[in-house]
Amino acid sequence: MATQKIIWTQIDEAPALASYSFLPIVEAFTRGTGVDVETSDISLSGRILAQFPDRLGSDQRIEDNLAKLGELTQSPEAAIIKLPNISASVPQLKAAIAELQQKGYDIPDYPEKATSEEDEKVRAAYAKVLGSAVNPVLREGNSDRRAPQSVKAFAQKNPHRLGEWSSDNKARVESMAGGDFYGNEKSVVAREDSDLTITFTGTDGTSTVLKDGISVLEGEIVDGTVMNVSALQSFYRDQIEAAKADDLLLSLHLKATMMKVSDPVLFGHGVVAYFSDVFEKYGADLESAGVDPNLGLGDLYSKLDKLGPEKKAEIEAAIQRQYESRPRLAMVDSDKGITNLHAPNDIIIDASMPVVVRDSGEMWNADGDRQQTLAMVPDRSYGPMYQAVFEDCRKNGRLDPATIGSVPNVGLMAQKAEEYGSHPTTFVMTGNGTVTVTDQHGAKLFDHEVHEGDIWRMSRVRDIPVRNWVELAVTRAKATGAPAVFFLDENRAHDSHVIDKVKAYLPEAGGDEIEYVIKRPVDAITYCLERIRRGEDAISVTGNVLRDYLTDLFPILELGTSAKMLSVVPLLNGGGLFETGAGGSAPKHVQQFTAENYLRWDSLGEFSALGACFEHIAQTTGNDKAKVLGETLDAAIGRFLDENKSPARKLGQIDNRGSHYYLALYWAQALAAQDEDAALKERFSTVASQLADNEEQINAELIGAQGHPVDLGGYFRPDPEKASAAMRPSATMNGIIDALR
Repeated sequence: MATQKIIWTQIDEAPALASYSFLPIVEAFTRGTGVDVETSDISLSGRILAQFPDRLGSDQRIEDNLAKLGELTQSPEAAIIKLPNISASVPQLKAAIAELQQKGYDIPDYPEKATSEEDEKVRAAYAKVLGSAVNPVLREGNSDRRAPQSVKAFAQKNPHRLGEWSSDNKARVESMAGGDFYGNEKSVVAREDSDLTITFTGTDGTSTVLKDGISVLEGEIVDGTVMNVSALQSFYRDQIEAAKADDLLLSLHLKATMMKVSDPVLFGHGVVAYFSDVFEKYGADLESAGVDPNLGLGDLYSKLDKLGPEKKAEIEAAIQRQYESRPRLAMVDSDKGITNLHAPNDIIIDASMPVVVRDSGEMWNADGDRQQTLAMVPDRSYGPMYQAVFEDCRKNGRLDPATIGSVPNVGLMAQKAEEYGSHPTTFVMTGNGTVTVTDQHGAKLFDHEVHEGDIWRMSRVRDIPVRNWVELAVTRAKATGAPAVFFLDENRAHDSHVIDKVKAYLPEAGGDEIEYVIKRPVDAITYCLERIRRGEDAISVTGNVLRDYLTDLFPILELGTSAKMLSVVPLLNGGGLFETGAGGSAPKHVQQFTAENYLRWDSLGEFSALGACFEHIAQTTGNDKAKVLGETLDAAIGRFLDENKSPARKLGQIDNRGSHYYLALYWAQALAAQDEDAALKERFSTVASQLADNEEQINAELIGAQGHPVDLGGYFRPDPEKASAAMRPSATMNGIIDALR
């Protein structure tokens, strides 16, 4: 029997801890089936270490596993389970570096400002780790993301609570009226294969090549746009005044992790706008201390000691006066005084905005109470869509998870499509002038007038991903009978070209056999909300950014979490990438685990991804044992949900480790009950009996481990032995599982 490898990614935080418990079960159940499971370390710490092999001992070096997996995605044999990884902001990167240095890894500090050639090299190495370093490499296919039917059925039978909305609710989402990425976008379709050059020409006539050798293919959509920071600053000032006048919390929602060049700068301008008096009076002092507003208020506080006790106290008093004169800030952690402006990675729009909708347009204030918020989403490309959700809730009341339909997503993301692949071509302008994009013949594609501090970026999408995306949308619409809703705005330069391609490729893909609509995001999301309120489904068919946003928004409203979603990425060359749920809550789960030895992380996303991977392997290789493993795992997941064995909320109840026990029990019982594979039936009959007969003892051991602090030997790079011991505290269960491995 030919062996098919499943690559299980080693990543970060709560899902990484869960793997110490669940992966031994997977390895045990797949032994002898022609399916092998291997791990690949693409964690933040692993990616950092892979950048500096020459500085590390032979026992410390980590291969560039991300590059190797990127190569694997080009193979039809690829079968990758991708768990959520940290898309690192600068503060997270610096914290990980400090931990690794403490562990004896000789890696350099991250230079906030490059003052030498060596600094430039180090910054370039770390730039490969920051932000969405993983996803563009692995996502060599478009996204098919949906809630498994068993998960949806369970959510309807056991609906979570959504906050009430009334017609007089004042919460709102505000976006810029002009000068933003949306308004300044220019777009062309490449007429031939070419190499592009981006050039900045200053008002003094001096030209600088920002980037050249940008290879584009015929039919590729190429965009350029700029965020005018003067307009951005004016927008922030206006919203600060409006929030104060209407007694609303003020909050800012960006994606500073994924959009690692542009959004930290947008965030920093928000910090400066709110604390404008402080920066105006003490700007020179703060700069001398190395304060970077792009890193947030937390960075400011951490560096005040450099100014001496008197100046520190003076600035802290000025900050307090600013709080008193401004609208109240939304809080990340009111108990610890962590505000919405403390760190750019604390508030991530795709995770934060659905929670605001869920909580009646409210966020936490400094008193630990909920208060209606004015949510700032500067760019009009997406902000008005969230406002449309607010307006729908004001008009129609809260959604009812017991009755609403579903909005799965087909997302365009292959080959670094659209904005999330734009980091190498995003620039903060160092002066006034013009940015011009030219082809290899010197012909101008487009240009933009820019000013010092403006953020200019190019993003692209090739023709093959668009064609595949349309085909995938049609496939899902045929399979479900739900309409495909293309979120495309004919008034946006980029989208107008995508619409042309969609209209051209739909007939080829069988679009005449499905129901579909093409609507701008505001109208598209209203259309989807109208359908799900009637209990009907709609497939959102979106670009890369909205793929990310909507696959948090609708799952959180429907299921209470996005962690339970199934994300299948059919790779363009025939392999499969199977992504698990979102990891936005992962840091809080780790904090609770280290304090109480109780892990609330729900591994349902991993269960579903594994089942889909087995199905893929069975279909592509003819491995009947993989087919049985997938079918029985699906049955086990259904029973797991019916029996409500997901992690509970309180200490002393079932946690992540207990949920793995029950999944293993139900999976073994399903394997023992099936008649398609006699060898598997015989093998797991004994296992099922052992797991069932020892249920009381195993639960006693798992729950008995709870209630005390846990030393993992590190946050970003835990000690494997300590983490394994913490996540496998039942000797009885370990004995049964390990006997199979």
